[in-house]
Amino acid sequence: MEFKYELENGCLTIRVPKELDHHCATQLRAEADLLIDSYRVNKLVFDFAGTEFMDSSGIGVVIGRCRNMNYSGGKVVAENMNERIRKIFVVSGLHKLVQMKEGEKK
Repeated sequence: MEFKYELENGCLTIRVPKELDHHCATQLRAEADLLIDSYRVNKLVFDFAGTEFMDSSGIGVVIGRCRNMNYSGGKVVAENMNERIRKIFVVSGLHKLVQMKEGEKK
């Protein structure tokens, strides 16, 4: 699976795929960590515009990147979440770790 990343002024945006599950979590985790370390990212944005499903592996990817960004003093933002993804963030407690941008996709 090929993921889409955008890097600009220390901000890495990850376009999360349609399904963030155990099939793609390992690759996304590895690629994101490599980019964060290589380019000294200080802000990480997860763009959920095209995401319809996320399981516990996806939650783990987000939590792990939060931990890594906290070590370096960076921050993590989630944007363009539909109602299902927003609910996963609230139920799992991710909303306490990740800034959820206003104006998300309904």
